[in-house]
Amino acid sequence: MTPPEEPRVRSRGEAELDVRACPGGPLLVRGAARVSVDDDTWHDTTRPVSVVCRCGASALRPWCDGTHKVLSRRGVNPLEAPSA
Repeated sequence: MTPPEEPRVRSRGEAELDVRACPGGPLLVRGAARVSVDDDTWHDTTRPVSVVCRCGASALRPWCDGTHKVLSRRGVNPLEAPSA
């Protein structure tokens, strides 16, 4: 399993963004932003804090649905490259 492409986050307008990666989990994005994963489709945030998927397994991509927690319990970390 190869790690998914890291989501791209841009500011919408003049607002400052605060983007933080949760260890083994999603990105937390505070502020008005545009988010893209795997292609050139951009999605606007609609909440003060948005949670963006980094594992690539969410059914709601680009938004996190908590699937990374299930994968972690199964011993799978999609954010890490497999060891050779």
